[in-house]
Amino acid sequence: MDVIMEYQPQPLVTSSPYPYPQPPPPPPQQPLMVIITETAFGPETQPMVCPHCYDNISTRVKLEANLKTHKFAVHLCCLGLWCCAPCPYYMNSCMEKKHYCPSCGSYLGSCEN
Repeated sequence: MDVIMEYQPQPLVTSSPYPYPQPPPPPPQQPLMVIITETAFGPETQPMVCPHCYDNISTRVKLEANLKTHKFAVHLCCLGLWCCAPCPYYMNSCMEKKHYCPSCGSYLGSCEN
């Protein structure tokens, strides 16, 4: 005599109310820190936070000769005004204004006329 038995699934024994293991919780979110490094510098000193030393500063402006300054001096020489060739090196409008951090001394940007 053949006995046919029906299959009856056994209940799962778990400590969780869910039948499948749950994924671990996500790690806590770190606060987002945004550092702006592109700043439009003008001819005057400006307040800002230095991106290198994170100090609240007012930039130090230093005048330096650039290609424009040298071109004016060469043009004056070519026109026969060689005695006036040093003048562009003393004119603020022909110089580049470079901004530096007074705390750490790092270069921050420049402004040309």
